[in-house]
Amino acid sequence: MSAKVQSAGATSFMNASSSSSPEANKKSNRAIDMHDIENLPWHIIFLVYFGYTTLLVFGYIRDFIDKILIRMGLLANPFEAPKGYAPLFKELEYFWLRRCYQRIRDLFERPIASIAGRKILVMDRISNDENASYVITGTTTECLNLGSYNYLGFAENSGPVIDSVAESIKKYSTASASPRMESGNLDLNGELERTVARFVGMPAAMVFGMGFATNSTTIPALVGDKKGTLIISDSLNHNSIVSGSRSSSAVVRVFRHNDPKALDRLLRRSIVEGQPRTRRPWKKIFVIVEGIYSMEGEICRLPEIVAIKKKYKAYLYVDEAHSIGALGKTGRGVCEHTGVNPRDIDILMGTFTKAFGSVGGYISGSEELITYLRSTSYGSLYASSMSPPCAQMALSAFKMIMGEDGTNEGLRRIQQLKDNSNFFREGLVSRGFHVFGDVDSPIVPMMIYYPGKMAGFSRALLARGIATVIVGFPVTPILYSRVRFCLSSGHTREDLEYALKMIDEVGEINMLKYGKR
Repeated sequence: MSAKVQSAGATSFMNASSSSSPEANKKSNRAIDMHDIENLPWHIIFLVYFGYTTLLVFGYIRDFIDKILIRMGLLANPFEAPKGYAPLFKELEYFWLRRCYQRIRDLFERPIASIAGRKILVMDRISNDENASYVITGTTTECLNLGSYNYLGFAENSGPVIDSVAESIKKYSTASASPRMESGNLDLNGELERTVARFVGMPAAMVFGMGFATNSTTIPALVGDKKGTLIISDSLNHNSIVSGSRSSSAVVRVFRHNDPKALDRLLRRSIVEGQPRTRRPWKKIFVIVEGIYSMEGEICRLPEIVAIKKKYKAYLYVDEAHSIGALGKTGRGVCEHTGVNPRDIDILMGTFTKAFGSVGGYISGSEELITYLRSTSYGSLYASSMSPPCAQMALSAFKMIMGEDGTNEGLRRIQQLKDNSNFFREGLVSRGFHVFGDVDSPIVPMMIYYPGKMAGFSRALLARGIATVIVGFPVTPILYSRVRFCLSSGHTREDLEYALKMIDEVGEINMLKYGKR
């Protein structure tokens, strides 16, 4: 039995109590399809839909009463726009926000008053109007942070990396106040780009000031203005990829999540059929996948996808936002983790917002590709260049990871992240929770399913000093509400043991141990 099937109890429903051997892990890293509801017990499916139905029914009843009060003049109409103006929002969207999301809004948007490190200070707040607004009490609660993308622990306020950032502010100030095509092209940006290219094993790279914009402005530039380009995208790709693909002139088609066979079938059929109506051959075909999928914790089946890409001579675009720095023996991402040569990938994208504790992103590829993107991508032409201290933060983090600071601290953090992730994942599985994702992934989603249990679980953990991220519909499929734990090299073994103890306690109270009969 593979470790992947053991950890994905929501699909296999096996009572796994131990992880498989490393040999089994290497042989089977097959992704679990979380959309196959046939594998879910009927009572979970029924009760989840019943919960949402109840929520909607009572919401519509309250809206009906509100409409009566509005007609009687006892309540203002929130949909009434000024005379001559169209409403700013749709009634259905506003209904969802008021009657569904607002009930559990306290689980989200929690303000903090500290660095997003191993522990955080969560600002206490209360609401007197059913979460429509909040009052900050002025006090804070110290919590173990299991929700931030601080994979390598660089969200810190002391140490050599932070010292280098402080020095960069003295030299460069805090902003360039200009796009790089004008007067914002600092020598620091060039050094960071050369370091990125050297680290990921590509000829060249360029950096952007925003991670989301790295995808959303690069993809349209790659496609160009002329029609005839096809984008084949994984069904669970990040919204930045979706946004960039939709804003381009390309035809977009989606294949089943992390399924190379589905990708092969779609590519073959698309090539045979050609462009819509004209049936002419496609001018370019891009396959876009992610290294680690942020809501699933699954690692891309890259070797198989690369083989398919070569078979059909398509371009391969890999988003390494969550995998760069977090996977591989030296942190070089999904290519190192899966044994793929980076030169077999046409475009490698990544961000500095996760493992590197900074902001922004990068695109790496051939010299010709990067030269072209510098003069065509809106993220390069019009956006301000990366903030100097943020660029220095990423650069210093890279140097520590590569050991160029004269220490092995970077490698220690990478190994610590791997150990923490696998220890925590195994701890959840052995306690009977349904956990998705792959071994070695720092993202560990634990399934909750029921909308009512989302609130109970998150609030109970916060009361016990643990900050988490709860995710539900419409961000996830309606049946797959979950808590997404994000591990860090900054967590100690004592931190994780305490977290597992509290999660076990809260899981018993909320009856979340679906893996045990």
